[in-house]
Amino acid sequence: MTLPNTADIEAASLLAWPAVETQHDGAWVARFANGYTKRANSIQSLDPADHADAGARIEALAEQYRARGLRPTFRITPLAAPAVIAELDARNWDVYETSLVLAMPLRPVGRPVAALTKLFEPTDPQWINAQGAMAGNDAAIQASFAAITAQMTAPTRGILVFDDEYRPVGAALAVNANGIAIFLNVVVDEAARGLGYGRAVMNAALNWTSQSGAQSAAIQVLADNVPAVSLYRSLGFTEIYSYHYRRPQL
Repeated sequence: MTLPNTADIEAASLLAWPAVETQHDGAWVARFANGYTKRANSIQSLDPADHADAGARIEALAEQYRARGLRPTFRITPLAAPAVIAELDARNWDVYETSLVLAMPLRPVGRPVAALTKLFEPTDPQWINAQGAMAGNDAAIQASFAAITAQMTAPTRGILVFDDEYRPVGAALAVNANGIAIFLNVVVDEAARGLGYGRAVMNAALNWTSQSGAQSAAIQVLADNVPAVSLYRSLGFTEIYSYHYRRPQL
């Protein structure tokens, strides 16, 4: 089974994690979500052939972010043309936060989940509140998170795993985005890390997306998050590409 390519993964990721507001400029997409997550508050190009007037377009879109009180941010994937990168270089936009995109084929074989698990609609307050507590989100972030989940249109489940005392100790969002499983907001309670709950919540997410018809899976992870990268590789994910962000210097 072949793995999805960069363009397919990026399209699936945009569907899986929608913004509150989206603007299109040719093959560029600018997304706004009150500042919650860089993926939902950045510009990116979906076609390396679309680089005409890149400098003027960068400036115009940057003003859209400033008008909303947001720092302009460009997400650089392999779909960003060298001409676009050159314009960002000319403006001395900083490079920061490299992430890996990992993928794997999905097979209809159930994976063992060594913890009590419950699935929720992504807008369910019980799931949102439990995930937010484990992630350490404040009220403003939780409100932005809820606004994003309200925009989701692809088949999605919020997943919680519980310890023996029925306390939520792991969470993830699982999305079937046009046949590609996308996993988001994966977190394990700090006091419960290293006990297998990360593997349990990921196996539950892989099981649900496989059962819902997804043929492959992809996940984004910070390159320096060694424990998470190790876990995902042990589950069968392999690196497909990387991306990073650019932003104007302060």
